[in-house]
Amino acid sequence: MHTDNKTVLELVQFDQSDVLGLIELSASVGWDYDEYEIRTVMSSGKIFGHKNARGKIVSSAAIIPYDTNLASIGMVIVNEEYRGLGLGKKATQICIDSVSEDTSIMLISTEDGKPLYEILGFIAVDFVQKYLSDNYIPNKLLNNLDITIEEYNENDFNEVVELDSEAFGDKRRKFLLSRIDQSKQCLVVRNQKGKIIGFGLSILGPINLILGPIVAPDSRTAALIIEGLALNHQGKLRIDVPSGNKELFHFLKKSGFIKVSEPPIMIKNSINMPYRNKELFAIAAQIFG
Repeated sequence: MHTDNKTVLELVQFDQSDVLGLIELSASVGWDYDEYEIRTVMSSGKIFGHKNARGKIVSSAAIIPYDTNLASIGMVIVNEEYRGLGLGKKATQICIDSVSEDTSIMLISTEDGKPLYEILGFIAVDFVQKYLSDNYIPNKLLNNLDITIEEYNENDFNEVVELDSEAFGDKRRKFLLSRIDQSKQCLVVRNQKGKIIGFGLSILGPINLILGPIVAPDSRTAALIIEGLALNHQGKLRIDVPSGNKELFHFLKKSGFIKVSEPPIMIKNSINMPYRNKELFAIAAQIFG
């Protein structure tokens, strides 16, 4: 039986020494954050939350501010024994307070979390579709698009940042630097002139190979990137796809993916999503928007 005094709770910003405690908190609600994911979040943004009298982490919320006027909130978790105390609201509020009032803040909500975010001033503006696969089914796609797909090298970074900025809606250099370093694989797509016109990352988590972000000029190129990232992986995969990508949805179903949820994208300090050029075919992860 739980005996801690629940009034003795400290709201703190977590650091590298708290990684294992955050992994335990994540696992307690069935989420699969691992050391590498949490370190990427910390290197890109900040994680706040509560510790109890024994120093155990019982809540968390993270914010990742991007380069200009956009930030993303995620990793909002409360230990089951500490729910009903407003800890999630307090941790999320300190994330909001850590950026300027003219920063647009986005998040991808769970159904349980949506009422809390509405209280905090977020509104639903769009959605993503979460797809899972137990094992990738190759499509043997033919590359007849006059493009080449090759492994990323560090000289490609600035072009990748620019492509991502147009597709995502803000530059995010610090995040991409950490994410590429974390990735199992990063592919870039070049046109006949050698210019990079697309890219994609895969991240090996404790349960799934996560595909994203994937940026491409069209759904066929996006499918080629996905095939390149997934082809030699034996095991579970996950991809989160923005709304409106019907051709890619069809490809994913043929490849063994099943849609499991359609969580809403919510935003605060704005009434619209940031402008995107419709070339974002998969997000990095829900925490990163």
